[in-house]
Amino acid sequence: MTSLTFGRFCDEIVTQTERLTAHVRGADLTAPVLTCPGWNLGQLLRHVGGDHRWAEEIVRTRAAVPIPDDLVNDLTAYTDEDESVLLPWLTEGAARLSATLRAAGPDAQAWNPSQERPAPVEFWARRMTYETVVHRADAALAAGAGFGLDGDLAVGALEEWLEYSTFPEAFEPRPDLPDLLGPGRTLHFDATDAGDWIVDLTGERPVWRPGANNAAATARGPVADLLLYFYKRPASAVDASGDTALLDLWRTRAGFWLEAPDA
Repeated sequence: MTSLTFGRFCDEIVTQTERLTAHVRGADLTAPVLTCPGWNLGQLLRHVGGDHRWAEEIVRTRAAVPIPDDLVNDLTAYTDEDESVLLPWLTEGAARLSATLRAAGPDAQAWNPSQERPAPVEFWARRMTYETVVHRADAALAAGAGFGLDGDLAVGALEEWLEYSTFPEAFEPRPDLPDLLGPGRTLHFDATDAGDWIVDLTGERPVWRPGANNAAATARGPVADLLLYFYKRPASAVDASGDTALLDLWRTRAGFWLEAPDA
């Protein structure tokens, strides 16, 4: 398991945003983002910057309840962006969020979507780092740029997904999806450059742990590609075997509430 520091997350919010802007500099901001249907590249960047500003306000005000997130997903007014305006706006928002997090410290309390009451704002440092990472991958794909990610960040993002895949929303019965839990349902994720994880779906709720074992289904590939696979982004280096329908159902059920609709 990885354990990245609060300070590292604060740094990475800025670093990953700078890398994102490098991918899209000079690109056509009206190009469609196929991994976020309905958005173009400029709208994707507005979404990321909106996320940063939304999280910054929550942390700065120590919000105890949700605050409006219109800037995150209401992107109808941003179909024709100006790079010279948008990119500085994006990097400024990332820097502001990083500074606000540092000023608050990891143990300051504020609302977040995973808790029913205020919780440490370290959540926002981690979540916004990985939100930026995954949308950097989206932007790179849309702009025709290459995407790479440090191994420890990829492991951390993968384990964040595994953590939230144990929340009730990710496994409780739903009328529109098959049941996820059941006898013999185990998943093995083999990061060929980082390690292995098992997800056990045979009990009353999912349980995950590092390690390898016989499983109903396996996904194998480099850790950065496994992360993209989790998020249903193109990951040609990942090989899935066994009960691939179970893998697909798990990925659907464990999808993040901060992601774009159908992304």
